Amino acid sequence: MDTGKNAYILSWEDRMRIAVDAAQGLEYLHSGCKPPIVHRDVKSANILLNEKLQAKIADFGLSRIFANESGTHISTVVAGTPGYLDPEYYISNWLNEKSDVYSFGVVLLEIITGRPVIIKCTDDEVVHVSQWVSSMLAEGDIKSIIDPSLSGDFDNNSGWKVVELALACAFHSSSERPTMTEVVTELKECLAVEIARNDKGRTNKTKNTRRIVTVNVESEFSPTAR
Repeated sequence: MDTGKNAYILSWEDRMRIAVDAAQGLEYLHSGCKPPIVHRDVKSANILLNEKLQAKIADFGLSRIFANESGTHISTVVAGTPGYLDPEYYISNWLNEKSDVYSFGVVLLEIITGRPVIIKCTDDEVVHVSQWVSSMLAEGDIKSIIDPSLSGDFDNNSGWKVVELALACAFHSSSERPTMTEVVTELKECLAVEIARNDKGRTNKTKNTRRIVTVNVESEFSPTAR
């Protein structure tokens, strides 16, 4: 997800909008297409952003169609990108929509943390981003998980909810993962909370600015004693 602006730090609201856009794209493939389509290679490099930071899913070279709509999975040769690949699909060769959900969960963790899929802890130790987030979450400090470049500028409840949603998407067992429709609903709620917080902040800032201007006007133009 390269915007071409290396110095630009995506706000939490920006990140939630990108996540919603990408999730809606996958939801359409799974629920809007007849028969359903599984992308099979959901990763950050395949989520493209335009100049308005609107996201869309790209590269359908590995996608598969469920010819039988009543089927729960199809058996196929494993394909995808290491780090984003559904471990259950990797072991069983059984592909379904929840394989995309896993991959999206990993992408969401990248968006949240600002970290790569594989994190180097020491010279000899590397961990998957989902493992790192799970271990940090156990300590109960959400601000240690979310990208430090944001300097804590996000709604705490929104942060918790998105982290928990991303980890739910990345469960090893596909039966425990949410559907993309459920993911979209949750992300929209998190985005709405953040928009409300930012709107309140902008309103308060405007009120404070008006107050300062009023005080200055009164001090500059009030009559002086003779």
